[in-house]
Amino acid sequence: MSTKRVTVLGTGLMGAGMARSLARAGLDVGVWNRSADRARPLAADGITVHEDPVAAVANADVVVTMLFDADAVTEVMTRALPAMRRDALWMQTSTVGLDATARLAELASQYGVGFLDSPVLGTIPQVREGKLVALIGGLPESLARARPLLEKLTRRIEHMGPNGSGYAMKLAVNLGLGAYIEALSESLALGMRQGLSLDQMLEVLQEAPYASGWMKSKIGVLKGEKPAMTLDIRTLRKDIMSAVATGALSGVPMPLAAGTLTMLSAAVANGHGSGDLGELAKFLRESMVQDFG
Repeated sequence: MSTKRVTVLGTGLMGAGMARSLARAGLDVGVWNRSADRARPLAADGITVHEDPVAAVANADVVVTMLFDADAVTEVMTRALPAMRRDALWMQTSTVGLDATARLAELASQYGVGFLDSPVLGTIPQVREGKLVALIGGLPESLARARPLLEKLTRRIEHMGPNGSGYAMKLAVNLGLGAYIEALSESLALGMRQGLSLDQMLEVLQEAPYASGWMKSKIGVLKGEKPAMTLDIRTLRKDIMSAVATGALSGVPMPLAAGTLTMLSAAVANGHGSGDLGELAKFLRESMVQDFG
């Protein structure tokens, strides 16, 4: 089956970026978003903006979901799946837990629709440049159908195994990212409490054995500059929560993940959920470090 008509459900930063990239590649792209005002600007890129998810998926070869969490995906697709063609393919790119993935795959099978869990690595710059990394869980034949579309969005496609494998890998990646950001935030807080300057520390930490491309890309944010948003604290909290829950269900102890989740939850509770991940370090120093006078 050729892939010419694609519908993207969810036009946050990543969903909108995917829709624009696919439209630039010459595909017939439609979108829907719960908050319609966020989707309407995409019409200027030649993208069809739908007012209802059922109408949006009706004639699509591939439907891509990029929604916030499993509840949102389930709610929208329970409505939309009956309207999808039986030969259509559903690519689920929203990061959700493994138990939710199993339920969504079963839901798709009830309507005879192909299903891939298709989380991606990368944020806004990568989606704009078509340089995401796709982590695929599902049947090889479903991946073969999706590959022409994925090649327009990615620099690398990894077939991890059956449904659920893509999300297992994505949770492992985001768990490491969350722990790294927490450790970096604590390092900066400890050093600055001992009289080191933020600039001093960031210069040295870029040479540390564990220095990362992520940290180097966030130096401005770590210094307090206004960020160009890539991924927010609330979203990473949701992903770490899924990782901790998956660990609990599968008997894997996750004390580091639990500590990271505690800090992310504190930031969200204090109104910083919409902030860029790089702002977590400032939140820890200013809101969590005790003052001993």
